[in-house]
This record gives sequence, structure tokens and C-alpha cells, in this order.
Amino acid sequence: MDAHDMGTDLERVLLTSEQIDQRLDAMAAEIDSDYAGRELLLVGVLKGAVMAMADLSRKLHSKVTMDWMAVSSYGSGTKSSGVVRILKDLDTDIHGRDVLIVEDIVDSGLTLSWLLANLRSRGARSVEVAAMLRKPDAAKVEVPVRYVGFDIPNEFVVGYGLDFAEHHRNLPFVGTLAPQAYQ
Repeated sequence: MDAHDMGTDLERVLLTSEQIDQRLDAMAAEIDSDYAGRELLLVGVLKGAVMAMADLSRKLHSKVTMDWMAVSSYGSGTKSSGVVRILKDLDTDIHGRDVLIVEDIVDSGLTLSWLLANLRSRGARSVEVAAMLRKPDAAKVEVPVRYVGFDIPNEFVVGYGLDFAEHHRNLPFVGTLAPQAYQ
């Protein structure tokens, strides 16, 4: 699958599947080193983090368990609404646990800031963030992201779990959405 498979929806490929895979190898090695001898709870943020969570978890050698949350501040638009809703909460008690939130993308930081505060209030031993993508120019609040795959420009991107109105998540690369796709 390549950029041609999206027709006119894609403007350009920003990150290839090979680049993503190589960066995940490096992130996994760093996480394994940081959490050596400790059990780590990976918390994937649905739906976008499914690809990153699956690929990152398979690269880890640490003892891990997984759980999922679904939070929303988007709807079907291209901008964050700033209002966070929990659509699916954790099934796991995180009290005393080392938690690593796995995110697809951090842009405004509003949702992630709220999520960090929420999980820390539940008594976790530690709560850190691994994000496949981060848009520094879009940040409205500073959010500590311990493991960053790639810093990218403030453009609307799809692929590798990221969507526009629930489409394009299945692309194995990250591409920029063409403006005519959402006008």
C-alpha cells in the first residue's frame, strides 16, 4: 500500500512504514532500559493508538500488561474541541503501577494533559507518555512526553491509526491530508 492507494485524499507521505518501524525499535529499547526489572502497564488510547500500541508492545522485552481507554475531544472534525469525554475507561486498577500511556499523536496537548491528571489521581506509581507523533507548533499546554516517535509540522495527518472521519487508519504510513479532502 502506498500514497496512490488514497487517491486525491493524500497530499504527501510524511513518514514511511520503514521510518516508523525503525523509530519504534529505538523507542522500545529505551523503554526496556528505563523499566528494566519492573512490570509496565501499557495504556493505549483508542482508536488512534491501536497500531502504535500493537507494534511497540511486540518490540518490548519488558514484562508488560495492556489496557485501553477511549477518550474524545474531536468528533469528526479536524480540530480539537477541548472538551474531554471518557468513552471507555480502564478495566485495570492502576494503583501502585507503572503506567505508560501510548498515544498516536499529541497536538494541542489538552486531552493528554487531562488524561495524565486523571490517571495520576488514581494512585499510579508513575505515569509517562509514549507518543508516535507530536506537533510542537500546535501545543496549547505543555505536556511531558517521555518517548516521542517523531515531531511533525502542524498539518492534518492520517494513516498508521490516525483518521479523518474514521477513514485512512489502515494506511501503513503517515501522510498529510489534502485540503480538498476536508473542505
